[in-house]
Amino acid sequence: MYAYIRSVALRPGRSPATGAVATIGGVSEDVPLLDDLMPWAVGGLRLGRDWVAAPDPATLRARWAALTATEGAERERLFRPSRSRTPAAGAAALPGQRSAATARFADEPGPCPDPVRVLRDPFDEQWLLPDQRLIDMARPELWRVRDEHQLFVVETPAPSLLVTAHLPAGRLGRIRPLHRRPGGAEPNLAPGLLPLLGERYGGWATPEDVLCWILAAGRPGPRGYEVPLTADPGRWRAGLELGHRLLTVRLRGARGGEAPRLPGGRRPYVRSAVVAWPREVTYEAESETLGFGGGTVSPVPAGAWEYEVQGVRVLEAWFAARGAHREPDADGLEALGPVEWPQSWTSELLALVTTLALLADLAPERAAFEPGPALSVGELRTAGVLPPPGWARRPASVLDHQEEGPGGQFALL
Repeated sequence: MYAYIRSVALRPGRSPATGAVATIGGVSEDVPLLDDLMPWAVGGLRLGRDWVAAPDPATLRARWAALTATEGAERERLFRPSRSRTPAAGAAALPGQRSAATARFADEPGPCPDPVRVLRDPFDEQWLLPDQRLIDMARPELWRVRDEHQLFVVETPAPSLLVTAHLPAGRLGRIRPLHRRPGGAEPNLAPGLLPLLGERYGGWATPEDVLCWILAAGRPGPRGYEVPLTADPGRWRAGLELGHRLLTVRLRGARGGEAPRLPGGRRPYVRSAVVAWPREVTYEAESETLGFGGGTVSPVPAGAWEYEVQGVRVLEAWFAARGAHREPDADGLEALGPVEWPQSWTSELLALVTTLALLADLAPERAAFEPGPALSVGELRTAGVLPPPGWARRPASVLDHQEEGPGGQFALL
């Protein structure tokens, strides 16, 4: 489980008597917080039942078919009711999922909705049934701004943020969309920040530029995730270059981009095919070989194998998620899954190894990056950028069509 450390509500400032940087417990308050630079944040989705997400879409369709083939008490058992969701309760269609049913599941399940790609765990892209009748807390405000232009920043206690083009759907942390409206029409940034940065650095700054800078210069601190802004245009350009490389690796070819690759001779390949379901995953450091189910992949750099989030190796967690339906305690719909190891998972594994290896290679450069002379919180306050107005912390009104509510009624928002 991944916990989220919420930023302590301390406002940066300077002593009115001396103009000196205010500190609390010796910690400088003159560094802006991510919570102020990207004001709108939403809590993570709460699924309520694990069977609505899976590493492959075929499993979700099989689970839907198994559930809808039952009735009465057996359907109730497989559904796994909670206080928020039961088969007898209706719910509105999720924004962007216009074909979704809204009648009570017990009366009319409807056709299986097309599974959508989500970020289930750090670096683990899975699939989700986009039916709000099945999800305890689906966060419709995030679905309204989910499109091909959107990026989601997830604030975790890990040393760096998670960034994904897919909707985060797990116990990951607070979610900050890069844009407040569909089509990238309005950035989720403190109003006035982009014009100020453009003026200071001698050119127009984009929302993605700010995100790249956050990835390069941001660090977790005692007050929350801190993002020092530089007063030096040269350091700004250096940070953008580093941040762009970090963002490219993290997006893993999403949004039509080219998937990152390791240099020739260092790219992982399948040396022997999987012949049985992997009971465990092994790593041989000397030959840089990853072994699973009789299959092997190499070269797998040590940095990829050792890459951790919250003290958990990402590769081990990835394998564990794909074998969860075979665990002895798996029951009901959670026990439905592939009988044989899908070949597509091996392809996903190669891409994941590449991502982790590249991030491990970039880690020393990111750790050594210095933003240079600071653009202080006082200057941001003088410019009217901080503190952000209250409306910037709330969702924008983005409805361009009526949304269907429970039982076919239009939702009133």
